[in-house]
Amino acid sequence: MTLRGATRLREELKKLKGEDRPNVIKAIAEARAHGDLSENAEYHAAREQQSFIEGRINEIEHRLSNAEVIDVTKLSPSGRVVFGATIELEDQSGGAAVRYQLVGDDEADIKLGLLSVSSPIARALIGKSEGDVVDVATPGGTRSYEIVSVRYV
Repeated sequence: MTLRGATRLREELKKLKGEDRPNVIKAIAEARAHGDLSENAEYHAAREQQSFIEGRINEIEHRLSNAEVIDVTKLSPSGRVVFGATIELEDQSGGAAVRYQLVGDDEADIKLGLLSVSSPIARALIGKSEGDVVDVATPGGTRSYEIVSVRYV
């Protein structure tokens, strides 16, 4: 996981523990004050929300404790595509240029240019260098991309 991804997960964990968890505990207490819990929709909704929050807290804590955090800026600039690198590609058939950063599965967001390291494109790019042309099997057929630049930012 990249340093930015770990920071984002830590911020989410802080919010869940510091804001969301106390708010749902208050909501449960208020719902209990209304009386009969068996027919109290507010109580059941608050308990469901609490379950979701606790599950997400456990999931984030587990991911952070098992993750190897990589600071991309400390990678040696070798020009090779590695985890965390930002790659500029040029589509050989259409000439359109795209830019992606290879990140962990949890961080991936194609709209932001964050490409999962386990995606077909990323797997084809890993280990290649600037100037290489890479063929990637996609649902629409094989596409060829030239690696224009590899940066570690």
